[in-house]
Amino acid sequence: MGGDRAPQIVVDGAALARERYPELRYLMFGDKKQLTPLLDAHPELVEITTIYHTDSVILNEDKPSTALRSGRDSSMRLAINAVREGQAAAVVSAGNTGALMGMAKFVLKTLPGIARPAIAGIIPTARGETAMLDLGANVQCDAENLVQFAVMGEVFARTVLDLQRPSIGLLNIGVEDMKGVEAVREAATILRETTLPIVFKGFIEGNDITAGTVDVVVTDGFTGNVALKTAEGTASLYANFLREAFKSSWMSKLGYLLAKNSMQTLRTRFDPRRYNGAMLLGLNGIVVKSHGGTDKVGFSNAIGVAVEMTKHGFIEKMTDDFNSLQTDLNPQKEVAG
Repeated sequence: MGGDRAPQIVVDGAALARERYPELRYLMFGDKKQLTPLLDAHPELVEITTIYHTDSVILNEDKPSTALRSGRDSSMRLAINAVREGQAAAVVSAGNTGALMGMAKFVLKTLPGIARPAIAGIIPTARGETAMLDLGANVQCDAENLVQFAVMGEVFARTVLDLQRPSIGLLNIGVEDMKGVEAVREAATILRETTLPIVFKGFIEGNDITAGTVDVVVTDGFTGNVALKTAEGTASLYANFLREAFKSSWMSKLGYLLAKNSMQTLRTRFDPRRYNGAMLLGLNGIVVKSHGGTDKVGFSNAIGVAVEMTKHGFIEKMTDDFNSLQTDLNPQKEVAG
């Protein structure tokens, strides 16, 4: 029940998501006194929702270590426990990101063959949509981590973006083979030689992200987070410039009226609520992080991401791909030894 406007947007978002996915059933963890009247406002949710009462919550300012020690009865921890115990297929939270990652990794563990989970998100591009990871979970990564991120991103693109053979690119400071740090160059070598059905396009640069050059952008968490925040800031700046330009004169205002429908289409395409729902990939369970400041539309989209990952067997597909990856890598390790 985390988030800036929880639990209201959680319940409203759940109602909206069920319009798209009528088969949904919910387990809600939080204060029953708060949740009951909100559910009563959505009669269609009452019969398909089970409330598990707890008044313990993880605050946004809580450190992951603090959350792990003192948050055993929190709504976040109980929701993650439900996934581990098979009561729920996925967990969606708008709460503290660090605490969610720490708790999910502690409770669910990582899938076999995965050293570190990664945060993945969907961003709009000139060609449609692109998945990008890691967006902040791992500040420093070695080649093995990056290769694992590539496999996770490829499975995610197949299951959520519905791409049969998604293309993969490693974010770098240039496209030439000699560019970049050793970890990035080594990861590229492994991806070029793998027998997995991965379409590896090599290195890409920052401008390739929004151009949609590849379907999956792979990078370390530090670079990925900076790139994401820079893109968000640039989009916000452009929107402000555009708003000021249309207000600058009566001719500009007239131009806005003539272009109003097109501007609405543009606004819809870049609406961050459409892309809400960052995925914590690599865990032995489906965990989706909603933006804390979103509304019911954004939260319903985060639920939608969890549903699509579940329906398309995300965990099973990732397990299969990592088994194949280990088969690829083991001969290399034996030769090296």
